[in-house]
Amino acid sequence: MENNFKMIAKTFFGFEEILAKELQQLGAQDVKTGTRMVSFRGDKGFMYKANLSLRTALKILKPIHSFRVFNEDSLYKGILAIDWSQYMNENRTFVIDSTVHSEKFNHSEFVSQKTKDAIVDQFRKNTGARPSIDKAHPDLRINVHIDRDQCSVSLDTSGASLHHRGYRTATNIAPINEVLAAGMLLLSGWDGQGDFLDPMCGSGTILIEAGMIACNVPANLNRKEFAFEKWNDWDAELFDMIMESQLKKVREFHYTITGYDKAPSAVIKAKDNIANANLSEYINVSERNFFDTQKETQGPLHMVFNPPYGERLDIQLERFYREIGDTLKQNYPGTSAWFITGNLEALKFVGLKPSRKIKLFNGSLEARLVKYEMYEGSKRTKFQVN
Repeated sequence: MENNFKMIAKTFFGFEEILAKELQQLGAQDVKTGTRMVSFRGDKGFMYKANLSLRTALKILKPIHSFRVFNEDSLYKGILAIDWSQYMNENRTFVIDSTVHSEKFNHSEFVSQKTKDAIVDQFRKNTGARPSIDKAHPDLRINVHIDRDQCSVSLDTSGASLHHRGYRTATNIAPINEVLAAGMLLLSGWDGQGDFLDPMCGSGTILIEAGMIACNVPANLNRKEFAFEKWNDWDAELFDMIMESQLKKVREFHYTITGYDKAPSAVIKAKDNIANANLSEYINVSERNFFDTQKETQGPLHMVFNPPYGERLDIQLERFYREIGDTLKQNYPGTSAWFITGNLEALKFVGLKPSRKIKLFNGSLEARLVKYEMYEGSKRTKFQVN
């Protein structure tokens, strides 16, 4: 189709395959994974749908031009070769985000400055006036990526990172990023077909993302705005149509989603955020210490949580992680327990052998998403043939 164009969805390390799967399920064409990104093709309506619905994307970029760069002069000329009047006029505002992996350029700020100069000079020459920079709320967000001698220029269709879902007004000491939470849940195989527990729920992010997956609610339904809403070709009618079609796919959920936290303040914050996400009828949160609890549901239980790492919270690491292992072993039979930790030493104290270990990053911190399978009875009886 002529109206289809290439787009790039940025994500966290380790989520490339699940993001590709999400894109394929949404109906993207020509899906290809890279490092921390997945490229695909679609039309304008699909661009709206991708921003609205993808759980593991941080940004959706629309490439508009690429060229080779050897020095600052070739960068300036390459940017100047783009007809910027297609995307904005002299009365609009813009901002440039640059990422640079090149021996020829070692400062992203310099690349942004040179790009701005070329754009401004083009408008001055053609109109006698110039658009202004606005870092907070620009009309157009431009992404410049230099890899060795290749420069790619894209329009940022999303604006603020897509982890800003719009439901979280209250956070805890160490909140987990919403995209990281959604990716962990999808990697864990959570599909809403069973009971769910986050036993250290903090401000409720994992619970909310679990609820949105269970009910098939578009990830960014509660978000205030996307960058494409300020574009020249913004089609509000088309966006509303896409929104309506995605909302028709929302489904009922017939199991339980439960959260515990021992801090009363965390429980209050979690309940506020859950209410903001319109998921209060599906998610129950109570003030409890995980180590004093036991499994309260019949049948399999799916558990995903983000225990403290000792980075920002003062805990006795060895004892704490040993208690996680003991509580799972003694009180949670028939449970698939997943958690993320940035403290790789701490895993030694759990006293259980993980059946899976997946390398991820929590911010700049290298982490592991680990799975512990708690069988009903012993593992031996589970696999014994009568």
